[in-house]
Amino acid sequence: MSLLSIGTVAFDALETPYGKTDKIIGGSCTYISLSAAFFLPKVNVVAVVGDDFPKEYMETLEEKGIDLEGLQVKPGEKTFFWAGKYHNNMNTRDTLVTDLNVLADFQPTIPASYQDCDYLMLGNLTPQVQIDAIQGLNKRPKLIVMDTMNFWMNVSMDDLKRVLKMVDVLCINDEEARQLSEQYSLRIAAKLIMAMGPKTLIIKKGEHGALLFQEDNMFYCPALPLEEVFDPTGAGDTFVGGFIGYLAQKDDTSFESMRQAIVYGSAMASFCVEKFGTERLFEITQDDLEARVNEFRELARF
Repeated sequence: MSLLSIGTVAFDALETPYGKTDKIIGGSCTYISLSAAFFLPKVNVVAVVGDDFPKEYMETLEEKGIDLEGLQVKPGEKTFFWAGKYHNNMNTRDTLVTDLNVLADFQPTIPASYQDCDYLMLGNLTPQVQIDAIQGLNKRPKLIVMDTMNFWMNVSMDDLKRVLKMVDVLCINDEEARQLSEQYSLRIAAKLIMAMGPKTLIIKKGEHGALLFQEDNMFYCPALPLEEVFDPTGAGDTFVGGFIGYLAQKDDTSFESMRQAIVYGSAMASFCVEKFGTERLFEITQDDLEARVNEFRELARF
């Protein structure tokens, strides 16, 4: 089953209590695609970079099964750059630099070879760009999953409500769910958000796991306690990439399949935080993943 991921490919500079990096590859689309590619032979990507984005980075992504025909390279412009510093508890961070660069006027252009996608993953972008991406497809995919953030709730709520009516699954964190619904109870919040359009809602709770809601059904997946968390950057994108990658692999969008997908997405995210940036995602094997999923099974079995 074909999967199309639309989001950002970027440079990040990170600082955590465990150290710091210079510019490394980042961006929502990068984490999503690397995670989803673990389940699929190919993941198609629509994103934009500047001509400062190294060719060897592109080759590294392609070696992992990520198709870059839809990656726009803008001559004379710079790639989106974000720098951040995490506090000691790793739950909060300070943004030091945000340079939109090529992302400031990004318009997704979907190649003809991507038009038959069965699954669409919309990474965190402006709601209008997400709308444009959906409308840029000749036919509706079987499943559309989207991510967003509180910033767009503050500045583009009307557009956000428009795109919510166009998607099947929304993936946000607990703080964002409360802001969007104006309700503190996550069960009440879930009902109100699903009434806005998406039939399924995933609420990420960071180190406390994730909740899955659909109609009257609810599922909770705990997060695996880790000895050390080096860098939480991209964990949420890795999670949702694993989620949609698993669904596309099985070609099954039932609630039962989504329960399994939540666990596999959580397992992928647990690897992501073990090293800086995307580094750990290039190392894991199928045996590593199955062993990690078994840890999740034992964690919740009674």
